[in-house]
Formats: sequence, structure tokens, C-alpha cells
Amino acid sequence: MPRRHDPERRQRIIDAAIRVVARAGIAGLSHRSVAAEADVPLGSTTYHFTTLDDLMVAALRQANEGFARVLAAHPALSDPESDLPGELARVLGAWLGGDRTGVELEYELYLAALRRPALRPVAAEWAEGVGALLAARTDPVTARALVAVLDGICLQVLLTDTPYDEAYAREVLTRLLPVPGTRGGRGPGSLPPPTAG
Repeated sequence: MPRRHDPERRQRIIDAAIRVVARAGIAGLSHRSVAAEADVPLGSTTYHFTTLDDLMVAALRQANEGFARVLAAHPALSDPESDLPGELARVLGAWLGGDRTGVELEYELYLAALRRPALRPVAAEWAEGVGALLAARTDPVTARALVAVLDGICLQVLLTDTPYDEAYAREVLTRLLPVPGTRGGRGPGSLPPPTAG
């Protein structure tokens, strides 16, 4: 029996690729394994994604939306009086404190860019996107530093299998972005506006 028209097939293939990586890692990802997971003919995966890199780019781009979406929805980004280091530490804790499958998947795809140059622009998009969100409360240079710290803390937690320490994260972030009344006297409410460019 022929299959009915499936306009969502491309998305189903991306979702299947993410599930395959979550279950079997990058090594388990192939057009064949994704076709089986998505319950589509093998030709459908190669039609929508000519190479495995094409498929991984789509999967990474979708996985990357997770933390950025959580951050974008957080009210601290629009409240100049909020304790930005403390709020970022809490957001990171919530991100790492639940089911880590999605976080691990995101980083597995992210780190795959080390071996697959086609993924590097997408990995850069993630850093630039999160940096742009943070630049609304700081400035572009500080925002880049914050992204590097958040990224590094996530990697340490995931790779060393240690519990997330919110107090430590807040202290480190405060050193980059002091809150009112701390050493340096530069609170989130007194930071200069974002610079152009």
C-alpha cells in the first residue's frame, strides 16, 4: 500500500536523527539508522539530506534552540535591575538539573564540529545567538565572555559528571558582571548600553 502524502517528512527525519544521536551517539548516525527510526524509505533521507553532514547540520541547528529559547524567555534579560549573574546561574541550573538527555545531545552535536567542518558555522550561530541575547544587558565583549563561561561550566559538569554548583557559577559570573554593592561597583543597572557593531 502506498504511503499517504507526508508534508512533515523532512521534520520527522530531523527528529529521528536527534533520537538516534541521543540513543547511540554520533557513531550510530547514518541515513539508514535515521530512515528506520523515522519509519521512512531510505531514499527519503537522502532526498532531503544528500550527505550525513547536511542531516547533522539540521539536527544541530534544532538542538541548539534549547538553551537559547530558555534564556530568551527569561525576564532577567529585559529587567535592567535584576541580578543578572544570579539569574544566569539559576537558568543554567534549571537547564542542567532536569533530564540531561537534551543537554548531552546538544553538546555531542556541538563538539562533533571539531571533526566536521560543515558543523562549525552552526556551532558559531549558537554562540552568536546567545551572545546577542546577553548583549542586550551588557555589551558585546562582555556578552562573549559570558557565553564562554556558561559554555565552559556546562562542559565541566557534563564531562566530569559532577553536580552543578549554582553558587560557584554565580560567583564566576559576578566576577565578569558584578551586581550592585559588590567589588567593582558595576551592577547590571549601571552597565553601559550595548555598543554598535
